[in-house]
Amino acid sequence: MTVVNPYAAPKAALADETVPLDADYVPGGQARPASHGWAWIAEGWHLFKRQPGIWIGIVLLLLAIMLAAAFIPVLGGLALSLFVPVFAAGIVIGCKALETGRDLEIGHLFAGFRERTGPLVGIGALYLGASLVIMLVVGLGIGAGTRTTMTYFLALLVAMALLLPVVMAIWFAAPLAVFHGHGALEAMKGSFSGCLKNVMPFLWYSVIFVALGFLASLPLLLGWLVLGPVLAASIYTAYRDIYLRPRGM
Repeated sequence: MTVVNPYAAPKAALADETVPLDADYVPGGQARPASHGWAWIAEGWHLFKRQPGIWIGIVLLLLAIMLAAAFIPVLGGLALSLFVPVFAAGIVIGCKALETGRDLEIGHLFAGFRERTGPLVGIGALYLGASLVIMLVVGLGIGAGTRTTMTYFLALLVAMALLLPVVMAIWFAAPLAVFHGHGALEAMKGSFSGCLKNVMPFLWYSVIFVALGFLASLPLLLGWLVLGPVLAASIYTAYRDIYLRPRGM
């Protein structure tokens, strides 16, 4: 009996596809070895190499959308925060298409507006709300103390520490929502759990990306046209590694 995946990657016209599932979902994720942090990046690179031109086009289009939003005071930034998970969902749907032998298309960037849009926007809203609360708390802390360079530095460290769990909660939320039908809160809980179980591979992953980010920034930031897509694809490869288990295992 063929199992139908309602969230399979779209074809050229972004029509729904029927794709047999090849793995079992692991709720909350599974712990992986530290070395897998590099494997996620390497597999992301392989996905990029299949259609580098389309990947770069997606990055440039997303950058154009972000720049356009920046010209709309307040509302532009708020809207972008809400829709980031929607764009992220479109990208992982595109990664799924590549993985199953289909073509990646520019239109995949907007596929999240067709699948599970409500929960995806909900994820963006929860992330935005949590970020605003953290910034408010840190801002009040700065206002209540002596404003020195050290104060601002400590405030930055506190903000980063408080934002880390929020980032963990949204890192895999988009694929969990679009591929497994999770609601916003359930997807964020699942994402946080998966990240928490994989602290060591994420540390290795982060160290590698910091180094690659430095190199990518040297030639007028042009290296990010490659590193950006690899980072996006690595979120999908990490999701598969953490949340999916080959059948029979």
